[in-house]
Amino acid sequence: MDTGNTHRASGTGTTGAEAGWDRFFQYGPYGLLGLSTVVSAVSAPVIMDRADVYRAAVLVPAAVALQLLWGRAGPRRPRAGRASQCYFVVRTLLGFALTWCNPFFSVYAILGYFDTGRLLPPRAVRPGLLVTAVIMAGAQCGSGLPPASAMNWIAFGALFALHATLTMVFARIGDREADHARFQCTTITELESANARLEQALAENAGLHAQLLVQAREAGIADERRRLAAEIHDTLAQGLAGIIAQLQVVTSIGDTDPELARTHLDRAASLARHSLGEARRSVHDLVPAALAHDDLPGALKRTVSAWGERHGVRAGFTVTGTAEPVHDEIAATLLRIGEEALANAARHAGAGRVGVTLSFMDDELSLDVRDDGRGFDPAALPPYSGAGGFGLGGMRARAERVAGTVEVETEPGRGTAVSARVPLVRTTV
Repeated sequence: MDTGNTHRASGTGTTGAEAGWDRFFQYGPYGLLGLSTVVSAVSAPVIMDRADVYRAAVLVPAAVALQLLWGRAGPRRPRAGRASQCYFVVRTLLGFALTWCNPFFSVYAILGYFDTGRLLPPRAVRPGLLVTAVIMAGAQCGSGLPPASAMNWIAFGALFALHATLTMVFARIGDREADHARFQCTTITELESANARLEQALAENAGLHAQLLVQAREAGIADERRRLAAEIHDTLAQGLAGIIAQLQVVTSIGDTDPELARTHLDRAASLARHSLGEARRSVHDLVPAALAHDDLPGALKRTVSAWGERHGVRAGFTVTGTAEPVHDEIAATLLRIGEEALANAARHAGAGRVGVTLSFMDDELSLDVRDDGRGFDPAALPPYSGAGGFGLGGMRARAERVAGTVEVETEPGRGTAVSARVPLVRTTV
């Protein structure tokens, strides 16, 4: 995580590993900034509004200028000094501001995990790592910086706690490795030169192995956090909303109808158990609970039936074409889109009837969710920026991840139709 202490402890000679890190610290910022800029530019129409695009257009050249200035003025192997501290602070502020504009700029801000020990004095290393942890948690909490909702704040807090714990653990490990390396350097001087070179080579190999493990683990953790952000919204958030709705009905009933109140309490308890099961499956990267013991048509049928009973709305489900086994990722995507469309109908449509149709075609699978609710004006919706949750924009993002599309047809007073189309990727039973 932090290579600076290891470099300072391994003596005055330049090893191959240190030369590699020198090249990374010299050219890596340009590569990471370029990569984050390209990814952010591609995602800009979905994630960024015009103001954020303008801000990024100013901040990216400023970051390039900072790197050019540091490349000329900064020493090749810097020790923690005033110039390096200023460079770290300015670069961190630029990374924070860019991540505020688009979460993908956290690819550039992640530099703070690697060179804090080189640029900051020992007493400032951990605060520097924690600042970087704040940026990374904000980028991965599901809505970017600042978190847009209570659920995003909860995700941010959990992600920050995880980042902070990992950075502190790795910083502690780095300190111990540095102390051990310094001890070895002291004892090596008393041994024969052949033994000294052997010990130094073993220590360098162990350090490189540890660094590779850390980098691989960080890459996996980043992907898992992005998945959990969407899973939390699609499971816990909707489950909690359903529980709240049932408890509100109980509150309105009061003591007038104990049997009906008990029915709604039982539904709330069932939703709580279901949400807990979904959360556990999400953590273990399993398919949604509804797909654990059923195929896609069966899971959708049960979901639609339960939704209609819970909300007191006539809800029908139809399958057209010849049903076939569907790849887990395709099935999970359509199920989540269907759940979100139904959740939107419950929150906003005021519908009396909802129809859900799953259509199997030659090379395509479609899911249509139609309601007779109040509808809305699509032109009045703000552009999806990734900061407002996982509604229509989230459904489109899910479909696009499997090369699909989501279209919405609606107008005020005429109901709403959500149509998701994805490739029919078959799987063997």
